[in-house]
Amino acid sequence: MPQPLLVLTSLPDLAVAQALARALVQQQLAACVNILPAVQSVYRWQGALEDAQEVALVIKTIEARYAELELAIKLAHPYELPEIIALPIVGGLPAYLAWIAAETRKDINI
Repeated sequence: MPQPLLVLTSLPDLAVAQALARALVQQQLAACVNILPAVQSVYRWQGALEDAQEVALVIKTIEARYAELELAIKLAHPYELPEIIALPIVGGLPAYLAWIAAETRKDINI
């Protein structure tokens, strides 16, 4: 079975997050994207302490599609340096993990 991944990113607002989530699923780069609105982010950027309301995305994909997924996020993302973090899924319901793999195959037609 392909290696499933969780990919995390955050965006400035819900409209941008929804558009990116739909694009990733339509392109079969993600099986599912969870949109978590109203995330409070505190971070240091260019020497200044920042405090921002953001929308977080939790993206389910497979390792074989990661490079394309990362590029798609970077091209659509409004931030100069977008958060893109990939975490391996080391366990889970086998049928769900198989579904992630099936939905991110390049050869399926929607």
